[in-house]
Parts: sequence; structure tokens; C-alpha cells
Amino acid sequence: MTAPTQNAIEVRSLTRTHGSVRALDDVTLAFRRDTITGLLGRNGAGKTSLMSILSAQDRQTSGEVLVEGEPPFEHARVVERMCFIRDNQRYPDDYKLKHVLRGARIGFPEWDQALADELVSLFRIPEKPVVKKFSRGQLSALGIVIGLASRAPITFFDEPYLGLDATARTHFYDVLLRDYAEHPRTIVLSTHLIDEMEQLLERVVILDRGRLLRDADVDELRGAAHQATGRDADVAAYAEGRSVLSRHRIGGLATAVIDGPPSPQDRAAAAERGIDIGSVGLQELVAAYGFDGADTPTERPGADTDRPATIANGARS
Repeated sequence: MTAPTQNAIEVRSLTRTHGSVRALDDVTLAFRRDTITGLLGRNGAGKTSLMSILSAQDRQTSGEVLVEGEPPFEHARVVERMCFIRDNQRYPDDYKLKHVLRGARIGFPEWDQALADELVSLFRIPEKPVVKKFSRGQLSALGIVIGLASRAPITFFDEPYLGLDATARTHFYDVLLRDYAEHPRTIVLSTHLIDEMEQLLERVVILDRGRLLRDADVDELRGAAHQATGRDADVAAYAEGRSVLSRHRIGGLATAVIDGPPSPQDRAAAAERGIDIGSVGLQELVAAYGFDGADTPTERPGADTDRPATIANGARS
């Protein structure tokens, strides 16, 4: 194995096709070692496909994947250092909780039974019924138990919160942060609950239609765009010549998300037109990057939309 670098995973020109569909399209990025990274994007963006390939549960059509310096597919010593908790995790029909935990204890060299026991109690996971009779929330909680107690050096969670109530999700966030601080490792989280999970994330990867849109630190992304709000005609005039990621209209009012932080000249131009300039949260930014003008991006009646500029690999095209 090659000497460790700051990156636990490196992906170069990764493409995965299913017939005529490109689940991943020429993706190049890296996941930093001992970092919690959010893998974000709309449904069908390619998040699960990427994690499946990284964890050696699928194979790319072309391109290169290196995990700890080696290709993961059919490399047992690489695979045993990873844990992938899918959103539709499946178990044998006759398995109960004890069987799942026994298998995990055997399969993960760094398994922590004390942490598993703590989480089983915290999430109130039942011991008697077979796992196939678990509710959606109980299945998610069981996946979280395995993912955290595995202490795998590289752990993937694919929407781990499905079916969990707010209290259970808070338990997950709290234990993840506590255990990560005590036992640093590389964690990749796919999520749509961006506002809730933003506190966990140090870095963000945004995918859309199989292509990489952004790969950046969370602090960098927080200042990556600004929002202009005002009368429709004024916002349209302000947006002219700027890279518009998304735009929404309601009656005579409009809001546009503009790529890039506002300059002093931008603020002056906005003030002349009576436009309010505001910051853009991570949730709004991800929605803007993945925005499609053919859709209605909000639930507000009568909203009209414009198609955004296309962004790939962090640069305008």
C-alpha cells in the first residue's frame, strides 16, 4: 500500500453508465482523510452510484478509483476498512437484532460492542422480532448502529435518517460528532436534510445529473453566492450580465440566487434599484446549483422560473 496522503479517496474521470443513462459522468474529486463530507444533490444525481463504486459494491465503466492508494474492487484489504450503510439495507429473512450485530462484530475489525449496545438502547431497537418486520425508522436506526460501531476508517451513510423522528435524528448527530472527535475517520454522508446536518459537515460535494458541480469546504460554500430580492423588473436588471443560478417570481416580486459573493459594486447597484442583498444558506445553494428551470422549485403558488447558468466542476460553462 502506498504511503498515506491527506486524501483517503481519489477519483479521476469516473464514469458509470447503465445503457444510455450516465449515472456518473467524468467525475474527478477527492475525499479528505478524517473529514466528514456531505454528498449532496437531487434524487438521481449519482450519489448512491458514487458510494457504491467507492465501496466496491459496483464497478465503474471507465475512470480510476483509489481508496487508501489502491483500487477497491476485489481488494479485500481495502474493502475491510470500509462500511457502507445503504438507505435500503437488507438482511436475511430470519435475522434478529442479535444476528445482525454478531455478523457486524465478525466483519468489522474495529467493531466497538459497547458503542453498539449504547446505540441499541438509545434508539430503542427491539430484540425479539425479526429484522424484516422492523419499521422504516428501526431499520435506519440499525444501520446507524452498524455504521458508527463499526469504527471503519472509511464509512458511507446513504440517507441514514429515513423514518427517524426528530429526537432520534438528534441522537444520531450527537453520537456521531462525539465518536468522530474521539475516533477520527473518513465519513461520507448523503443527505437531503442539509439544514439539519450542516453542523456535522466539514466539506461538501455537490452532484447533479452525474456531474460534479462543487467540491469545497463548507465555509467556502457559505460565501459562494448571494441572493437578490426585489421587484421583478429590478431584479432582472440587476441579474443581467451576472451568473444566475436560480430565479423565482411571485406576482411582481422576484428572488435571484447569483453565483459569487457580492462585491461593493454589486451592493451599490442593488441599492440604486431598491434590491435587498442577502446571504444564501447551504440548503438554498445546493437547491440553486441543482435547479432546473422546467421544475417549480418551491411550493408557492404562481411561482415562475428561469433556467440557471450551467456549472460543472466548480466553473461556469
